[in-house]
Amino acid sequence: MRVTVTAGVNSTLTLTTQACERAYKAQPDQVAQVCNSLNVENGARLNWMPQETILFEGSALHRRLRVNMDGNARLLMVEPVVFGRAAMGEQLHNCQFRDRIKIMRDGRLDYIDSINLTGDVSAHLTLSNVAGGAGAMASVVLVDPLAETHLDDVRALLPDTAGASLLANDVLVLRLLAPDSFTLRKVLVPVLRLLNHTEIPRCWMI
Repeated sequence: MRVTVTAGVNSTLTLTTQACERAYKAQPDQVAQVCNSLNVENGARLNWMPQETILFEGSALHRRLRVNMDGNARLLMVEPVVFGRAAMGEQLHNCQFRDRIKIMRDGRLDYIDSINLTGDVSAHLTLSNVAGGAGAMASVVLVDPLAETHLDDVRALLPDTAGASLLANDVLVLRLLAPDSFTLRKVLVPVLRLLNHTEIPRCWMI
């Protein structure tokens, strides 16, 4: 699947999903491919706010997100992922998940992140240097001239399993780990409200 979106000059565009994305068990030797391309023109703000991607046992998903920004464009991006259905006790013993995010501004690299989990993902996640047993995670990136002013307020909302830092004065990055999607949202929703001036898509509140 491929999606290309452009936020035109001086516009504000918010993109979300009606429900959580689900990656079901894949057929042998088949991998789902998702490529999203976002363009943010001068003076525009794009809020990329999909709901959680839920990985099922046996799923195989390769996903790429590329953002091309003009110099004075702004971006709020969140990518939440849930590793199995916790309420059903599901474990991901055979799963493949590759996720790559790249943000370019005026043709220069501002941010890049890559995740590659293959095989017994649940076992990998139990490692203290990977996720410490977390069953859900989220990445948030804010590219905005006021990013630095939000850092202390964002950190005040975070548990011990999350961290926020500045890559530059106008680039704030956050990573959050949680035991499940419910706990993830309890932290993520206040953070997104703060970074998006109290406005988040209604579907996030269901």
